[in-house]
Amino acid sequence: PSPSRLLRVLDGERLDPPPIWLMRQAGRYLPEYRALREKAGSFLDLVCNPTLASEVTLQPVRRFDLDAAILFSDILVVPWALGRDLRFETGEGPIFDPLDERDALSRLAKIDQAMDRLEPICETVRRSRAALDSDKALIGFCGGPWTVATYLVGGRGGEQARERTRRIAMEEPGFFADLLEILMRASAAFLIRQIEAGADAVQIFESWAMDLPEPWFRRWVILPNALIVADVKRHHPHVPIIGFPRGAGCMLRDYVADTGVDAVSLDTGVPLRPVLRELPPGTPIQGNLDPRIVRLGGEVMESEVERILADTRGAPHVFNLGHGLFPDTPPEHVARLAELVRGDG
Repeated sequence: PSPSRLLRVLDGERLDPPPIWLMRQAGRYLPEYRALREKAGSFLDLVCNPTLASEVTLQPVRRFDLDAAILFSDILVVPWALGRDLRFETGEGPIFDPLDERDALSRLAKIDQAMDRLEPICETVRRSRAALDSDKALIGFCGGPWTVATYLVGGRGGEQARERTRRIAMEEPGFFADLLEILMRASAAFLIRQIEAGADAVQIFESWAMDLPEPWFRRWVILPNALIVADVKRHHPHVPIIGFPRGAGCMLRDYVADTGVDAVSLDTGVPLRPVLRELPPGTPIQGNLDPRIVRLGGEVMESEVERILADTRGAPHVFNLGHGLFPDTPPEHVARLAELVRGDG
């Protein structure tokens, strides 16, 4: 068997205690991250500096003895590599010039050119994997095409941008399908490169999958994710792929069955016991503690961890959050969370 507890669970094994890693475990809540961030300059400079980015990737594993590291990067590096201007503004998050014209698609870089631009991030994968112990897994990732498209078409995050994207997807389905096709092919190529550089597993972050009627969820979320999974599996059939369709709700079972993901990450709103009954038997699940509760800590966090462990007993389960850690999360709360999951007292 694999020495990695995470990989064993993603292969369908039940472990007690379950392995633990956390979405956004590397980043702004850690003082050691903030020191490196100042040194790097811009956020993109940090992401594209393999020496610094690999250090950020490893920081939470060293501090909390987590079972996996996740590559320090961003879901928007793929459209950036395709030639779209990306900037991160304090208090605003990522910003693009909105892409809403068909001729803009023809000006995007070719996939091979985009992969060349992403080579420093693959070097981060190589350095991180080399520095990790064999029992620690390294997770690579990409953004889901629908989610990345919401930033590209909407220009930024937020409900107003997502509403603009939904409108254009429905009004101009041909343009939108062509955009998703490009993002799907580039995202699959990027995951393949990360695996070749040493990633042990990969995750597709479909963070804005909510609020879509069923036909559009199938067309804009399930189908592109399924094509990414199929492409990656053609090259690396044994590398596990985790899907994170945040807000999928009643479409969760269809997402798992129709995309071919090996495991599914559950958002905070998913009731664990009913979902375990609904999913295909033996599906590894990941999640789903509310990150607000980690920020709060104390008895509330202890009782929620206990509940999640009880509700997932007997199932192949990776303990994680229902979304990423908040920047103002006290690191000592994360340390306590890891202790609770491991049963260290």
